[in-house]
Amino acid sequence: MLDLDGTLVHTLGDFVAALGCMLDELGLPAVTSGFIERTVGRGGEHLVRSTLAEAGGPAELFGHAWPLYQRIYAGLNGAHATVYPGVVEGLEALRFRGVPLAVLTNKPAAPAAELLRRKGLDGFFTHVFGGDSFERKKPDPLPLLKTCEALGTPPSATWMVGDSRNDAEAAHAAGCPLVLVTYGYNHGEDIRAVPAWRHVTRLDDITFF
Repeated sequence: MLDLDGTLVHTLGDFVAALGCMLDELGLPAVTSGFIERTVGRGGEHLVRSTLAEAGGPAELFGHAWPLYQRIYAGLNGAHATVYPGVVEGLEALRFRGVPLAVLTNKPAAPAAELLRRKGLDGFFTHVFGGDSFERKKPDPLPLLKTCEALGTPPSATWMVGDSRNDAEAAHAAGCPLVLVTYGYNHGEDIRAVPAWRHVTRLDDITFF
């Protein structure tokens, strides 16, 4: 199971652009890219609510802001995003070894699948699950357990590969071995301080296990 934003694809530029357009249309001031980077990872709804609050917008504006953000994001999905170095090589090596792969992200499933398609990564995965695929999102363990069921592998033999404390907490609770990449988004914290089976600087380092 692999997370998407901050693990496979560097998507911060997409979030900055989409949220900037959303705030501009709402007549609110921009927020910093640093704030957005610290806020990514808990799902789109949380990102929009937090951004509205940071920009001084009232909470009740969310009902208008959320569909507006979704429309804007859909139009530029992947335009300012890049696949991290080592990702394609790592996925190819895992596929060669016959490892079944799934994406498990808190991003809604439809834009997640579209991002993978636009970046040429969709062919590696048998499943793409998003924050709207199950009743709860990471860091709850439920999405991991459901993904293990879909892959047909027990949690104890199914790696969770991610970039944040959300992934770590979910993996530990689900009983999944955890690999953390050191280059993603972890709410402004050093991910190397989070316990994991291994921390890697590139996804293709996993092939050396």
